[in-house]
Amino acid sequence: MKKLKLTYWISTLLFSGMMLFSATMYFTSPEMSQTFQHLGFPDYFRVELGIAKYIGVLLLLAPFYGLLKEWVYAGFTINMISGSIAHAALGDPISASVTPLVMLGILGVSYYTLHRLDDDVQPAVVKNIVQTAS
Repeated sequence: MKKLKLTYWISTLLFSGMMLFSATMYFTSPEMSQTFQHLGFPDYFRVELGIAKYIGVLLLLAPFYGLLKEWVYAGFTINMISGSIAHAALGDPISASVTPLVMLGILGVSYYTLHRLDDDVQPAVVKNIVQTAS
């Protein structure tokens, strides 16, 4: 259980750190603005995506489980896949297409370990509910 928690937190913090870094770059880096233009996205999308990443990281690190957390993982998954496809479609260097996929792998580890931890906790919760109901 300790190893699983450690894996969850390392993967989640690593992914979150990269998302915070990229979101910050969306607002502070002229090169990032040029990248969004190169990809054919309007400038307001860069701002929206930066805000969404900040909110997503906040929710990813928040201590709750449920449907909202699932949507956070789904949103980041779509973002990583879309980023990889966008760079590949324009013929950007392979590193620009592979980096989001590597981050998607790290996010996958976070998601998998979150559910493994939830499965370990859930039976005890269900037992308490059943005992309380009877």
